[in-house]
Amino acid sequence: MVDLPDTLLAGYRNFMASDFADERMRYKELADQGQTPETMVIACCDSRAAPEIIFNTRPGEIFVLRNVANLIPPYEPDGEYHAASAALEFAVQSLKVKHIVVLGHGRCGGIKSALDTESSPLSPGDFIGKWMSLLAPAAETITSNSLMTQSERQTALERISIRYSLNNLRSFPCVDILEKKGRLSLHGAWFDISTGELWVMDSQTGDFIRPDTDEMSVQAESREAPVE
Repeated sequence: MVDLPDTLLAGYRNFMASDFADERMRYKELADQGQTPETMVIACCDSRAAPEIIFNTRPGEIFVLRNVANLIPPYEPDGEYHAASAALEFAVQSLKVKHIVVLGHGRCGGIKSALDTESSPLSPGDFIGKWMSLLAPAAETITSNSLMTQSERQTALERISIRYSLNNLRSFPCVDILEKKGRLSLHGAWFDISTGELWVMDSQTGDFIRPDTDEMSVQAESREAPVE
């Protein structure tokens, strides 16, 4: 008896008939030669914000780490279990990625819980509460601002969490050294689930700016234009 949800089995059959069939040779090359992605994306595990879909990538193009609220904790070599740090170490030291993108998104449940000071733990372990306490100082500052609406607080902390993770990335020696040598670039971006808009963080100011949509459309059309 096959023990998987029917929706997953149906999706797999569609994948084999379409995407895998179209990329069969690429999958074969990836299996034989291994992966060599140039970009690592640190994203939220929210089912509505999959980076492979948002960036329309092919198999093997991006190395993805997903966790609650796309957070990177500070460098802490204490001998404990650190899943995010392990993935980062592998991407930088083994895969030698050239770019790391922290991708946040709108309506993030983890961020919402960080702002809700009256919420009860989901379990005795309160794993989400402990994880989101990484943002506690910023969350407290934003929550105390009575001039902001709830949606403004939400968006503000979602974007602050991206800057926070970028700062923590630089606490890892391997990241800090390679960035200073110009061999690794760090980027921040925020995706609006409702509109599909992507806002990119300016590395100098920290502001989030929408890329020129007209320019992006022209570039997309030029890529799709037939070669004469």
